[in-house]
Amino acid sequence: MSETGLPACVVGRLGVDGPSLGFVPTLDDGYALVIGDGASSRRTPASDDDLVALAIAYFEESLGDPPEALAATHGDIGTLVRHVAEHETDVVQRRRLSEAVDAIDDGQAAEVVMGRLAAAFGAGGDALVHLRRRVVGGTP
Repeated sequence: MSETGLPACVVGRLGVDGPSLGFVPTLDDGYALVIGDGASSRRTPASDDDLVALAIAYFEESLGDPPEALAATHGDIGTLVRHVAEHETDVVQRRRLSEAVDAIDDGQAAEVVMGRLAAAFGAGGDALVHLRRRVVGGTP
């Protein structure tokens, strides 16, 4: 359970036996990145890049299956990206994120959603590489 009393939403696992990756809302109107190894988990404040990377991984299906009871849903991911968009101060970036939210809410094809999320993540950015760095080093 988190400080908000909610369980983490798990997006998936890094490999078959790797740690699970997810997110949970925090009391300060933010999110924590949750990295779990089955027996325990660690939480660290999530950056916007962390959250967008998790959303990309969700739609790419690039992570191993999460535990069914904790699996993030389409709605959870939409809420996550909407949060990032609402707190973005850069006009161009906010527009990119809003377009991704619209694609998620409209139920557009995963490729369309991933394209919009990738544009918001940045040119040449690799969401999975970013998440692996966070697991190993704790920082992007």
